[in-house]
Formats: sequence, C-alpha cells, structure tokens
Amino acid sequence: MKQLTKLFIFIFLFGFQYSFSNTIFDNNNKEIEQILTELSAEINTATKHYGNLKQEIYIKLNQVNENLIKEIILENKLNLLIKKDQLKDKLKFLKLSEISNINKIRYLKGLSIIRILYEKVLALDHHFSSIATFNEINKISNPNNYQEFTQVKDLLKSKKDKKKGFQLTSLLGQNIYTSSIDMFMNLFNSNASPKEKEAELEKIECILDFTLRMNNDLNTIYFETTFLQKSNDKVMEDLERLFKDYTKPIKYYTSLKECRSNDDWDLVRNNLNEFLDKLDKAITSGNQQQLVTKMQINLNFPIDRLLQFITQYNSFIDQGGKFYEKFKIILDSYENEQQCNSSLPPAYKKLKSDIDIAIQKFNTAYKPVEINGSKMKEILYGINEYD
Repeated sequence: MKQLTKLFIFIFLFGFQYSFSNTIFDNNNKEIEQILTELSAEINTATKHYGNLKQEIYIKLNQVNENLIKEIILENKLNLLIKKDQLKDKLKFLKLSEISNINKIRYLKGLSIIRILYEKVLALDHHFSSIATFNEINKISNPNNYQEFTQVKDLLKSKKDKKKGFQLTSLLGQNIYTSSIDMFMNLFNSNASPKEKEAELEKIECILDFTLRMNNDLNTIYFETTFLQKSNDKVMEDLERLFKDYTKPIKYYTSLKECRSNDDWDLVRNNLNEFLDKLDKAITSGNQQQLVTKMQINLNFPIDRLLQFITQYNSFIDQGGKFYEKFKIILDSYENEQQCNSSLPPAYKKLKSDIDIAIQKFNTAYKPVEINGSKMKEILYGINEYD
C-alpha cells in the first residue's frame, strides 16, 4: 500500500492531478473551438503520460513472468509472485487514475463550454429584444403614422362634399386599409381641381406604396422575431437545467444565473476540488472500487447532457440564421426602394442594417458549435486518436 501511495505522489509531481482544475476560470474569452482543441491536446498528453507509466509496469511484469518460469527455488518463486501481485495492483491503480484524470479534463472543459454558451444565449436575448419591437414596426408599416399622410388626409377631408361620404370611427381610422380607402374616397369627393388632387396624391404615393406593399411582410418579421425570442427563452431554461445537473455531483446548488451574477466560479472550483479529493482518496485506498465507480459515473453523466444541449443550440442557431436570411430577402424585395428612397423612414433603413448585422453575428458570434466525429468521441468517452 505504501508503494501505491508513493506512486500516487509521483503522479502528482508530474502535474496531472490538478493542472486542469483552473482552466474553466480563465477561458471566458476563448471560443468553444479553442476549448475543444485544448481538450484534445490535454487528453492526448494525459493518455501518453499514463501509457508510458503502464508500459514500464508491463515490461517489469514480463520480466517477472520470465523469471518465474526459470526459477526453481520455492522461496524465490514466492517472492516473485508477491512482486507480480504488487505490479498488478500498481497497474490497476494507474488505469483508475488515468480514467479519473481524463474524466476531470472532460468535465472541466464542459464547464468552460457551458459558461461560454451562457454568454452567447444572453447576447441573443439582448439581440432579440432590440431588433424590432411592435411599436417600431407599427410606425413604419402604417401610413397613419406618417405626418405627410395625415396632413393630406385632413386637407382632403376638409374639402370633401359634406353631403357625401361618412366619418370613420377612431378604430377604423387607424387601420391601414380602411384609412387608405377613406382617403381615396375623400380624394374623389373633394372639391379640389384634378391638378390639386394629383399634387396631393404625389406627396404620399411613396408612403402608400411602401406601407401597403410591406405591411404584412414587416409584421411577419416582428412576429417571427418574437417567436425566435421565445425559443431563445426555452434554450436559456434548458441551459440553466443543464448547469444544475452538471454541478449536482459536486454539491453546488446555485443557479447559473446567480453564479454568473455573483461571479461565484471560485466556489464552483472549491466544490469541484473537494469532489476530486474524495475521488482521489477512494482510488488511493484500493478498496473502495464501488465508490470510485459511482463517483466516476456521476462525473461522466453530465457530459452526455451537454452534448444533447449543444445539438439543441446548434439547431436553434441554424434556424435563427435562416430566419434572418429570409428577413433580408423580404426587406430587399421592395421594388420601388430606389425611387422612393427619400420618403422611406429611417427606421426601415435601420432595420435593414440590423438584419445584416444579425446575419453576420449568426455566422460568427452565435455560430453553431462544430464537433466532428473524433471530437465527439473525446468528449463522450475520453478517447483520443493519436499516433
């Protein structure tokens, strides 16, 4: 047992036992792809390290087996058998220690990924909240919100034949279609000359053309953006639930939102180190295999949940990017934009700019997490394919 303890200390001196425990707290500005690259490198390093240690024991075991065959003195045979059992114990310990360290690497990198994904989802929430509100859409899609239109409408109303026509209610007066029809009716019933009517109509032709053509499309953009925001809320809820499941094994029970708000990552680290200390002691003892297995399973289980969430996040980002590509096509479809450019509201031009920026962000800042087959195996099973 003393030899196992010495071996345990030896591994510590090599720096593999806790060299990974601080990685999640200095990765805030790193992209997920970089973390996955680090994951591969660290698993590779740990695997090679333990591979070298195990190879040394295998060589010694082969030597002991050869000596056992040659040895004829009973006492020497007995000593060789004892040495063989000791080497097997060392090998068993190394294998458990290797599994434990690789699990730690995967777990810590998973926490780094969760932290970055949370920042991305928060940024998305802010994005959806600012891209287009109902009031903004209503202002640019309804001619009644344009001063030029209301001025012409009031002027024609004052000049119409009082014996003809009727007065719209306030509700219908704000409706884009009924108010436009009412304006044309007043135009036809007006006492103004044909040239005056043409002149008044010319003032608002671009406003009417734009709002009547684009009203439904602009409302579509608003409602589908609202749908995306609701979907993002669901992604945030699932991420919170993932963090809860992820940190449950290390007995950290604060929500992800509170953890971020209070900058509570040091406490997460402390809880994690306590868990790892307990796991290391169980491995070192050599007689708590059931506890070791249970703790390793508890450390492994959240990894699968993380990959499920990454799949969900990727699907949402792909969907969002396609929605904004659609929005761009919608906004670019106004065929008289060049002719009516001076009459178009600044909010419409800003919306077009916001959509372009959103598409760029969906391709960069919010982009899906790309995990190929080999990286998937590294995350799920800690298997690294190297020469």
